[in-house]
Amino acid sequence: MALNKVEICGVNTAKLPILNQEEKDALWERIMAGDADARELYIKGNLRLVLSVIKRFSGSSENADDLFQIGCIGLMKAIDNFDSTLGVKFSTYAVPMIAGEIRRYLRDNNSIRVSRSLRDTAYKAIYAKENLTRQFAREPLLSEIAAEIGIPGEDIVFALDAIQSPMSLYEPVYTEGGDTLYVMDQISDKKNREELWVEELSLNEAMKKLSEREHYIIELRFFQGKTQMEVADEIGISQAQVSRLEKNALRCMQNYLEL
Repeated sequence: MALNKVEICGVNTAKLPILNQEEKDALWERIMAGDADARELYIKGNLRLVLSVIKRFSGSSENADDLFQIGCIGLMKAIDNFDSTLGVKFSTYAVPMIAGEIRRYLRDNNSIRVSRSLRDTAYKAIYAKENLTRQFAREPLLSEIAAEIGIPGEDIVFALDAIQSPMSLYEPVYTEGGDTLYVMDQISDKKNREELWVEELSLNEAMKKLSEREHYIIELRFFQGKTQMEVADEIGISQAQVSRLEKNALRCMQNYLEL
């Protein structure tokens, strides 16, 4: 999802107005009096909140324009439901509302089918979390959310996990010195160590072409099923170095096998 473009949904983000507190207070008084023009100005003056929130979803495959539109819906809901007498800043109230609206959109558009009961449980938990966050001015505990909606904490966790978007094994999780580590690099290989593909592809011969350290890394990773982090701890180097050596070793072996 590209978030670095200047124009989103026809809005030039570089020219969005910035309201000071005095201007916000004056507009809010007009909004309370039913002034539609003031509401429009207040929305435009807070669109930067929407931009800041959609950056949290940069890993999503959704179009930035779509997320911006959904975020604007959340912003308008926040304006319509905000109570200025509670002594809470509008941005503090609006950000969770915007993020919640985007999360609901992403979940509803998830290609994986999740049962209605699980969705209902998850949505109840999300709504309760948003309400408790505003009430406590902090992130609520799972036990507090469970007590609020009368559903066991274990069921809430299961429901929330069920509606999460799947993550690609090639999702980058860390970069060190130009070497990117992916989700797949964090997963141990327990299946392949039980199979006979090593002998079938003459990998034993290919491994003889590796340096001692590379040979040891391949042994730990694909024969003992250890993660790159476990290998790094065992031989005393960084995970990024393990990743680099592993990739080089696999490339060398592949070249040998293709001869």
